[in-house]
Amino acid sequence: MFTKNQFEATARQKAGVSGLRTYLTETRSFSKSLSATSIFLSHSHRNRPIVEQAKVFFENIGLKIYVDWADETMPEKTNGATAAKIKTKIYDNDKFILLATNEAVISKWCNWEVGIGDTYKLTKDKICILPLAENSKDWEGNEYLQIYPRVEHGDYSIDYYKIVYPNGREVSLVDWLKL
Repeated sequence: MFTKNQFEATARQKAGVSGLRTYLTETRSFSKSLSATSIFLSHSHRNRPIVEQAKVFFENIGLKIYVDWADETMPEKTNGATAAKIKTKIYDNDKFILLATNEAVISKWCNWEVGIGDTYKLTKDKICILPLAENSKDWEGNEYLQIYPRVEHGDYSIDYYKIVYPNGREVSLVDWLKL
């Protein structure tokens, strides 16, 4: 499992010499990648800096990222139209990833989004979680999240990431994204 500090360091490394803040300022829109694979990123709005780091992380793998608060067509105040639009975006994007921080785990919206993602993505192997803890032993999680594959840092190199399934099977993140 990543800690929040490890994930931030990875994002900073991927942002390159100009630095994370410069990279995020230059590439504010979510996302204009020409990749064939797109991700709906479920997250707590309390984790905005981590969401920005996730944008860097996933775009450097060549993915398009959908983040609701970056969508200019989203209503300013949440309502039924917000829920309908989010449901459509979960369906339309190829993959669903929960940025599983302690804040996201208690968010009613994240829990609802996971339920929608489960419906559309689980049987197709297109849903996973990215657990991020304050430290390596401080991720609260929820029991039901144990049924989903999770993103972990791999053992082979600093740039190798893997998906670990509940049964212990592993596949590289890059290979999982091609499924």
